[in-house]
Amino acid sequence: MNYQFLWDNMIISSIEEVEQAAQLILKGKDIYEEIVKDTKVPWWFIGVTHYRESTCKFNKHPHNGDPLSKKTTHVPAGRPIKGNPPFTFIESAKDLYFSLKKYDTYEDWNIPSILYRLEAFNGMGYSKRNIPSPYLWNKTNHYKIGKYSSDGVYDPNLVDKQVGTAPLVRMLTDKTLGLV
Repeated sequence: MNYQFLWDNMIISSIEEVEQAAQLILKGKDIYEEIVKDTKVPWWFIGVTHYRESTCKFNKHPHNGDPLSKKTTHVPAGRPIKGNPPFTFIESAKDLYFSLKKYDTYEDWNIPSILYRLEAFNGMGYSKRNIPSPYLWNKTNHYKIGKYSSDGVYDPNLVDKQVGTAPLVRMLTDKTLGLV
C-alpha cells in the first residue's frame, strides 16, 4: 500500500461520525497520555486503536475488547502475560503496546509508518488482497465495502460500521497537535 498517497488523497466522507468518534477518544486523552509517558508513541495512536477495539471502553482489554476481569480469550489470547486479573486498563495497555507490540522502541512516527502500524495492528489481510483496510479507511473515499467478519474470514459484501483510524488520526492531529 502506498500509505502516503492514500493519506494525501483521503477525503473524509462523514465528518460528523468522525468528529463524534474523535470526541470519544478525547475523553480518554489523559489516560492515553499516562500510558505513553516517557515514550515517543503518540497518545492518539493508543486512542484510535482503543476506539476500534472496544469503542473506548476502559473496562475492556485494548488488545481485543475482552473484559479486564480475566486474561484475554480472543486473539491475542492469554494477555497480559504478567499479573493476575482483574487488570487495570493501563496495565493491559502497557502489556499490549510495549510488551507485545513494542511500539515504544520505534523512533519514526511519520504518516506512512503510523498507517502501516495501524494496519498491522489489525492484521495485513486486506493488504494481501491489495484492497484498502476499513480499519484504516472507513468513512473515507478509500473504503466502501468488504470486511473480515472474524479472523481469516473475508466477506466481500460486509460493510464496516466503525470510523477508520486514518480519518481519526487526521481529525485528532488537526485539532490537537497541528501536525497536518
